Amino acid sequence: MTRTDPGGGLVIPSVLHAPAPGWTTDADVVVIGSGIAGLVAALRCRPHGRVLLVTKALLDAGSTRWAQGGIAAALAPDDTPEEHLADTLTAGVGVCDEDAVRALVTEGPDAVRALIDLGTAFDRSGGDIALTREGGHHRRRIAHAGGDATGAEISRALLAELKDSDVEVIEHALVLDLLKDAAGRAAGVTLHVMGEGQPGGVGAVRARAVVLATGGLGQVFSATTNPEVSTGDGVALALRAGAEVTDLEFVQFHPTVLWLGEGATGQQPLISEAVRGEGAHLVDHAGVRFMTGRHELAELAPRDVVTKGIINRMRETGASHMLLDGRHFGAAMWETRFPTILAACRHHGIDPVTEPIPIVPAAHHASGGVRTDLHGRTSVPGLYACGEVACTGVHGANRLASNSLLEGLVFAARIAEALSTDLQPTTTPTDDLPALTGRPPEPTNALPEPDASAEPTGGLPGPASGPAGSTGGLPEPDASAEPTGGLPGLASGPAGSTGGLPEPDASAEPTGGLPGLASGPAGSTGGLPEPDASAEPTGGLPGLASGPAGSTGGLPEPDASAEPTGGLPGLASGPAGSTGGLPEPVASAEPTGGLPGLASGPAGSTGGLPEPVASAEPTGGLPGLASGPAGSTGGLPEPDASAGPTGGLPGPAGDSAGPGSGLPGLAGGALEAGQGAAGFGSTVQEPARVLPEVASVLLGVGDAGLLAPAARAEVQRIMTSYVGVLRRAEGLETAVRELAELGRGGAEPGVEAWEATNLYTVASAIVAAARRREETRGSHWREDFPERADGTWRGRLVTRLAGNVLTTTYESLEGKRS
Repeated sequence: MTRTDPGGGLVIPSVLHAPAPGWTTDADVVVIGSGIAGLVAALRCRPHGRVLLVTKALLDAGSTRWAQGGIAAALAPDDTPEEHLADTLTAGVGVCDEDAVRALVTEGPDAVRALIDLGTAFDRSGGDIALTREGGHHRRRIAHAGGDATGAEISRALLAELKDSDVEVIEHALVLDLLKDAAGRAAGVTLHVMGEGQPGGVGAVRARAVVLATGGLGQVFSATTNPEVSTGDGVALALRAGAEVTDLEFVQFHPTVLWLGEGATGQQPLISEAVRGEGAHLVDHAGVRFMTGRHELAELAPRDVVTKGIINRMRETGASHMLLDGRHFGAAMWETRFPTILAACRHHGIDPVTEPIPIVPAAHHASGGVRTDLHGRTSVPGLYACGEVACTGVHGANRLASNSLLEGLVFAARIAEALSTDLQPTTTPTDDLPALTGRPPEPTNALPEPDASAEPTGGLPGPASGPAGSTGGLPEPDASAEPTGGLPGLASGPAGSTGGLPEPDASAEPTGGLPGLASGPAGSTGGLPEPDASAEPTGGLPGLASGPAGSTGGLPEPDASAEPTGGLPGLASGPAGSTGGLPEPVASAEPTGGLPGLASGPAGSTGGLPEPVASAEPTGGLPGLASGPAGSTGGLPEPDASAGPTGGLPGPAGDSAGPGSGLPGLAGGALEAGQGAAGFGSTVQEPARVLPEVASVLLGVGDAGLLAPAARAEVQRIMTSYVGVLRRAEGLETAVRELAELGRGGAEPGVEAWEATNLYTVASAIVAAARRREETRGSHWREDFPERADGTWRGRLVTRLAGNVLTTTYESLEGKRS
């Protein structure tokens, strides 16, 4: 049974507006992210050819190093994968994919042993690996290192292996959008290399396979254990590329996060579940153990149960927080078993040896994400996902403690296995693409030796926002999350370098095939002039400046017999007299919808790209169509007044747009994925030649614009107020309305605007799913529907971006194992 619902009229950008790429590089596999999932994927994919690993900050700063508690696997003689399976299914509350969980728990023990063979030094007791318990586990099966610095040790071992490999690395790079070929297969990504505090420029990586390991989305909420870089970049990219995402309503709130006072925001210090696993008690301000009697496992119940217990007790007593009491551990145990947590608490004026720790739940982990099969394949051929960005079906409605590191480890290896058959042993799909002007950043494949004096966890984080003024401590985001900073001594390149991005050659041909525009120095807009701030935007699109007066953008007049595109007024022009390098559209090819990334070759040429085909239905507004006189339709025929709105896409307020309404944000999107050709989870085929991409000055015409950086805080406020632990229909509808107001963006391209737009996209998808699920299950708590309803809601919510509107479809799991 399926039921489909539009996403409440929210208008979602189908592409991130960005400058044209100033450089390009090729790889067989590009991996995005440097946590456990990204590092394992990159290392295991080496037999498939050239591997390029791209990471958002420093390579060594992946969030794996923040993971405190440990990694779960049935390693003890009295434990079995079947028992681990049972605990995982129970925590997932009926909507896990049992086959995915079985793969996790059966392959997990050997995967952990492989980490040990790699040099990972787990804590030991009497020669054996020391194991602890955490919430939802009936056995001691959590392996840990450095007491409470497990992630740091795993990261160290993987980075040491990477140092001796031929994997190439680009640091300080924010991924923007997926490149796709004519068949809808992933063909690479566009990205922005930031350098060390300086804009480094947009480029394109062309590859036969793209692996997303970008981590979490916790920054969509005001208070989270996730670092600042966890802005949902991978989920947002996947949506724009046409991939399915699922289970986004299931955002796990960790029950024990250090309370820093009312209104604390930003990254919050995590108090690992392992503290309760070793015997600490949750108590209220009268000293009462309130979890006793609420669940058979008391403080070690699954996380959703403990979080609800804490919230309910706070309501019952009127308290702003609860307490975690571990005073009976004594100083020696705190110092040896939980040294990182002890230091973080003392940093904030709390001494767990002598006083209870004030705690409160905060956003922690996304159980949902980009939908994959058992080998990490998404619904877009050639695009794979692993780690927190993915939804493998392992977690269901609530993640079992310490399964996240294991998931990244196991499913990254499964992607590498799949690529041995998915990749075709022929020439790469990039052969027909022109070389763009400008040079790529110099990849690195040899890390300097780490500073032996560095703390294994990178030290305490610096101050963050909130009443106490601190970021607080050491959260435990999923291993696959984007990096947050760096361990001393591991920065690549010479001191003060721009992360490997060279200064562009001043004599280079202009980027993007735009005549007369030479590329500028690092940090420039790729040779494109700054738009005149005083210029009226064309077509009433905020923030989109037109080119020189009278220019055509270089595109021919479309065929008058073509179907109307929805009457997009005022499509932006290119430079005076330029052809933009784009040929007549032709037959049978799906329109690209304006994917950023691959610019044309010499001025006015097609750059050696194939002629796009002419009989394709237009997508409702291809970016880059030339403007005529101010307010004209850019040479497009007037739409039939009797026609309905293109694709029936509702406007920002949720009303259907009339024909020719010119509402921004309702024009085309990413090229369709072509599921009919390859099929979900099928073996992917060698891509066809890549269609032309459109230069930045033409991108996004008729499409939703970028949000201003300030919108980030507004997204967080909306989500925290209405879509947090407790949810109701009224609050969710308010979230839709307030997000819709934010969605009318027109900001200039830049890292902060891209991140804010990604957060808006992910927030909108979470809200769309949360509105649909009218029950309480796992980490989705509806106060207006307080009961679990298996007869109606034992299923999965799948969200897609169609044009610029999210649709959410319910797929029942009736008759399936979970």
